Amino acid sequence: MKFVVEFYRTRQTDDAHAVVGRETIEAGDLANAIDMARGLSQTLDMPQRPDAIAITDLSGAALFSGIICADVTTGERPRS
Repeated sequence: MKFVVEFYRTRQTDDAHAVVGRETIEAGDLANAIDMARGLSQTLDMPQRPDAIAITDLSGAALFSGIICADVTTGERPRS
């Protein structure tokens, strides 16, 4: 099944989202797509490291959205 993954940064002052990357991936199911997206967030060359993802199907129906990279010591999103 094909999925579209949008990687974005979230501005904490007003919760605005800026897309920093977009990829189409093929995965067996949504859980596999989420795992793949987390891995890609660390390896793709993007202008900034994303702190969240949104996953849709090819028609644009939202399937998942969430924070992918929190600072382990504070539980907060990394700041740019």
